Amino acid sequence: MLKSVIQIFKALGYSLDGFRTILKERAFSQELLLIILLSPIFFIFSFFYLELIFMIFSLIVILIVEVINSSIETIVDRISTEKNPLSKKAKDLGSLAVFLSFVNFIATWGIILYGKF
Repeated sequence: MLKSVIQIFKALGYSLDGFRTILKERAFSQELLLIILLSPIFFIFSFFYLELIFMIFSLIVILIVEVINSSIETIVDRISTEKNPLSKKAKDLGSLAVFLSFVNFIATWGIILYGKF
């Protein structure tokens, strides 16, 4: 039991280390700023709970995908900084994932906000 509690605290420490690391990434910081700037919209309009859940989740997905993309880029750079078609492919696919998370965000918010006007 005590080992499990210790492991949970260690995992929390690793997550906090990861958070400190990702905050140094410009893209992540910009996306976090976007969330902070858009958050007042939740209080300006009257949303159903399900709408709020979808809107918040679409923002969180952007951050999650950005963390995964940064991880891919870090691994690729760790292996080699030389230009390689497979390295480019991995980085391009990670970038596409971030782009698609933004498409999801725009579509979700667009549909919900369109219904408010």
